[in-house]
Amino acid sequence: MPWLTPVMTFLSFLGNAGWIWIALGAILLIFRRTRWAGLCVLLSLLLGFLVNNLLLKNVVARVRPYNAVPALVALIPPPTDWSFPSGHACASFASATAMALTFGKKGAWAFVLAALIALSRIYVGVHYPSDVLVGALIGALAAVCVCWALNRLRKRRNGPIEKPTPT
Repeated sequence: MPWLTPVMTFLSFLGNAGWIWIALGAILLIFRRTRWAGLCVLLSLLLGFLVNNLLLKNVVARVRPYNAVPALVALIPPPTDWSFPSGHACASFASATAMALTFGKKGAWAFVLAALIALSRIYVGVHYPSDVLVGALIGALAAVCVCWALNRLRKRRNGPIEKPTPT
């Protein structure tokens, strides 16, 4: 399927440095109605980056598939960092999970883009399936933790909600 290669390389490009998700989070911050979601997205990206890219990639230090399999040629410029876990998958699923947790069903569309970006990394030859799966799980977990912590802070700041007493 030669038509699939440009699609997958474009999807992989969209996930570079998480810029599509950072831009989405920044846009959400602009509007009062979506500000909470923007904060959840951006902080989820940050936590995912710290755990995934700064910690785990350097601890595991797994070589990329195109370095391990001589016949495999990456379809994009080869990344220079380690393979495991996938930073693209982490950022994509951190953002998609944060969107789903803040917008409910309306935010679930983000999982489609997240999955396509994550799968594109396998297609272009820069990740193993386990890299993508673990990156996605780390991203989703980062978003759950961030959204939970932010909701606790918001409840604490606003104080307990008192039930009205009947008169």
